[in-house]
Amino acid sequence: MNASCYTVAMDLGVCQLRNFSISFLSSLLSADSSPLKLDSSSSGASVVAIDNKIEQAMDLVKSHLMYAVREEVEVLKEQIKELIERNSQLEQENTLLKTLASPEQMAQFQAQVQTGSPPAPQTAAPSGPPSATAASLAQPASHSAGPSA
Repeated sequence: MNASCYTVAMDLGVCQLRNFSISFLSSLLSADSSPLKLDSSSSGASVVAIDNKIEQAMDLVKSHLMYAVREEVEVLKEQIKELIERNSQLEQENTLLKTLASPEQMAQFQAQVQTGSPPAPQTAAPSGPPSATAASLAQPASHSAGPSA
């Protein structure tokens, strides 16, 4: 669940709780329209008790929302950590590819970036000798010709 969903849920929960408490208290306080009449001493105590219950309910909602937000923060921290690691890997790969690219390939790439055109497919082999790094990257893992005895 993302942060905007929590914000919407939190706003909705607080709004509903406020509307409930306002309508409930106003119905209790409007003794003229209420068929049930309470004496002033007991109605004052019941209003305080209701206020306490409302405060407890709001504290409970707040604690649940804070717990949910803390969980979401932990998830987002982990995602940030993973994205930083991925970014570092991509930067290393980019640096390696830049060192392996010929000046002609770099010029072609820069022209494509400036014009915004998609890269053209490369079908020709590189004109220069492969570097030691490129050769080591291209070596196959095994050269076995048949079963070993």
